Amino acid sequence: MANIVPDSFKTNLLKGVFNFDTSGNGGNAFKCALYTSISGYSTSSTVFSTSNQVGSVGTNYTAGGNALTNNGVSIASNIAFIDFADLTFSSVTLTAAGAAIYKTTGGGNELVLVLDFGGNKTATNGDFIIQFPTNDSSNAIIRIGDA
Repeated sequence: MANIVPDSFKTNLLKGVFNFDTSGNGGNAFKCALYTSISGYSTSSTVFSTSNQVGSVGTNYTAGGNALTNNGVSIASNIAFIDFADLTFSSVTLTAAGAAIYKTTGGGNELVLVLDFGGNKTATNGDFIIQFPTNDSSNAIIRIGDA
């Protein structure tokens, strides 16, 4: 499986449902949840799901995931992009195969992206870190443009 950009994100982005602004102009808040399997997600998925989410009992993982820090909207080389700061799940014992990024403000828990880790990743009584790509027009996690 590969990363999934839901069709609902694409259309809702154009409808103004998502706001990635970080300058105090009403930008949305986002979270990232971890999953033992992302097989329940597809391009037709619309919202965050608890199915296959990493369990919270004995793992120190918080159901629903952790809040993301949005690095803001930028543009370079005809590409608009946003990215998130690397995310740490501290002192956890878990195995995850993927993650879902979703909007937590305004109701609805709308999906942004589903990430496929390419196999199981494990942390044992340590930090589980999602390292997002460089925040630029060639690498950021979300890019829109015609370069």
